[in-house]
Amino acid sequence: MRRLWLMVWLMLIALPASAGTATVAAASSLQFALTEAATRFEQESGHTLRLNFGSSGNFRRQIAQGAPFELFLSADERYVAALHEDGYTLDAGVIYARGRLVWLQSATQGNVPDASAPLAGVEQALVRQAKGERPRIALANPDHAPYGVAAQQVLTHAGFWEASRALHVLGENVSQAAQFALTDDAQGGLVAYSLALAPALAERSEYVLIPEGWHQPLRQRMVLTRQAGDTARAFYAWLQQDEARAIFQQYGFSTD
Repeated sequence: MRRLWLMVWLMLIALPASAGTATVAAASSLQFALTEAATRFEQESGHTLRLNFGSSGNFRRQIAQGAPFELFLSADERYVAALHEDGYTLDAGVIYARGRLVWLQSATQGNVPDASAPLAGVEQALVRQAKGERPRIALANPDHAPYGVAAQQVLTHAGFWEASRALHVLGENVSQAAQFALTDDAQGGLVAYSLALAPALAERSEYVLIPEGWHQPLRQRMVLTRQAGDTARAFYAWLQQDEARAIFQQYGFSTD
């Protein structure tokens, strides 16, 4: 993984610099929402954005190692706070959205859990396990993915964390976890609400929202790094306007 990141880093550095281009690191929960927002911004401004999606924890480490990201949109404000404390950002940044978690499963599974029992799929997976089957439960890796941390908190809240660990399949980020949740050998998974609403996933999946009180709030904060140029600063300001907030809300984020 470290070698792969080094190769990507060298490729980014080798790209020709442009006053109208900015390199952005964003949590994978934003894969669809931010892509739409970036397209709108590019059309309106004439600038170009290079979007990189992954786990917030990994981006936090890469920025501290000197990665050439100008704007960082994290799924957990604590990663932004850590970078600010260590002097890698211009300021403390701003909260741009709050996320939600869902149980996501393939539309072919049938009988999506009810809101009154959103983890019924986990219970069903445990019953199948007792019969000798191994239905997978997908989630992002809690070691560096905020939505993975939230998923762990949800399973712990419901008393299923330890019992279901043998069934877990961990995505490098929540976007990968969503793909895992829809595979043939998966019962489903705990992933970002924003991904469940994306047309690319919505047409082949079903979901149920997880109560917000079952995990710590997913306060998503963005910040300009000390490498930020004019385009990154402009996009950062644009993301705080009503047009951008409407796009985030369309994908299930709260922006109040």
